[in-house]
Amino acid sequence: MSVQHSPLPFPMDALEPHMSARTLEYHHGKHHKAYVDKTNDAVQGTDLEGKDLEAIIRAAKQQSNQGLFNNSAQVWNHAFFWDSLSPVATSVKGKLAELIDRDFGGLDAFKDVFRGEALGHFGSGWAWLVHEAGKLKVTSYHDADCPLVYEGVTPLLTLDVWEHAYYLDYQNARPRFVDIFLEQLANWEKAEERLQAAL
Repeated sequence: MSVQHSPLPFPMDALEPHMSARTLEYHHGKHHKAYVDKTNDAVQGTDLEGKDLEAIIRAAKQQSNQGLFNNSAQVWNHAFFWDSLSPVATSVKGKLAELIDRDFGGLDAFKDVFRGEALGHFGSGWAWLVHEAGKLKVTSYHDADCPLVYEGVTPLLTLDVWEHAYYLDYQNARPRFVDIFLEQLANWEKAEERLQAAL
């Protein structure tokens, strides 16, 4: 079975006005799909053909196959990102709220840390909320790198800070894009589900 181009978990226009259907047509329909196609082309005829996506990513990392890793990890990162977005504003509650209070000193303090990480990341990459060693942490990874290949790191929420994620809607105003994500689009319910599964 080939690596699949997963559909969006919401209609193409569901995030408007915060993220336009035009952005998603390009970002999901072209960028994400291109990573899927390149991954499938790269594994065709190899011992990775037919393997699931996570196995391909881990094998590419282990074999230092940077081209395959970049494309396959970007497939995974983007699928994770779509699930980190919600058309309806959600709220932080449950265990996630408890750990945010404990590890960051409250939601506003967490948002400041996440905002700083997303804005301080130079160039292309991803900002992440993860659970590691019993604590919540905010981190970022460059280019296609992802938490999947790091032992003991459970990703809960991510924001794509590659320019193609926001340029059509926000031009070069990454700060506005990050704020909209934190205040309107972040899928806190999905993050709570992931945290409960990790615990």
